Amino acid sequence: MNADIAIIGGSGVYDTSMLDNVKEVKINTPYGRPSDVITIGSFGEVNVAFLPRHGKGHHISPSRLNSRANILALKKLGVKRIISASAVGSLKPELKPLDIVIPDQIFDRTRIRDSTFFEDGIVVHIGFADPFCPEMSSLLADITNELGHTVHKKGTYVCMEGPQFSTRAESRVYQSLGFDIIGMTALPEAKLAREAEICYSIIATVTDYDVWHEEDVSIETVIANAIKNEETVRGIIKEAIPRIPHDRTCICASALSGAIVTAPDMIPDETKGRLNDLIGQYISG
Repeated sequence: MNADIAIIGGSGVYDTSMLDNVKEVKINTPYGRPSDVITIGSFGEVNVAFLPRHGKGHHISPSRLNSRANILALKKLGVKRIISASAVGSLKPELKPLDIVIPDQIFDRTRIRDSTFFEDGIVVHIGFADPFCPEMSSLLADITNELGHTVHKKGTYVCMEGPQFSTRAESRVYQSLGFDIIGMTALPEAKLAREAEICYSIIATVTDYDVWHEEDVSIETVIANAIKNEETVRGIIKEAIPRIPHDRTCICASALSGAIVTAPDMIPDETKGRLNDLIGQYISG
């Protein structure tokens, strides 16, 4: 059973009652298994997959997520679009807890994560100037606004390593640099999705003001506000699924075209085999 659209997030944003013909799929990849089994079901005429990013019960730390396995597993299922649900802290007074942000930019502050599929004898330089799918992000922002929620249609997401929250000094620096929201999970997901030619957009739900606001960030507050935002995110997703066009004209759909700089005969056969789901249409032999 294949899927057209995937949702990556916590289990709270996913409502199995919205899907028909639900089944769980176990997939192995050359990078190991994804965070958990993938649930697939039909929503009208569209097949939708759900992957709990941190595993059921939230047992995988942001730094230990096997994002390569997660993204490649979805690619194997035929997924062309990913909607990521992500709780974030706000770095600006106008971005209030319980607001929704649809970011258009990202700044990488991670340090120890595997952020590319392309190694071991292959070099690929994809364009990443606009890290989120502009078409899908625009649609998600419009739907959020139509549903009456406070939405910010642009913003820069700074992705920190975690799992600890920021120091006050770090938070103030991020704010002074003009960043809008801060989280721990958008990278390397967004980079890997682009390498896999999958559209990727985030519904970022603001849970707190981070510590620049002179308030300690408690996990209790974050979780409480994340739970409040779950119904909002579910509503956005339900409205978005039937409105996402089947055809793709965005930059994401052909990200690898012209980006593979290694001569095909120089790529090791083992690497070609491991990456066949990604580069098979571009590399023969």
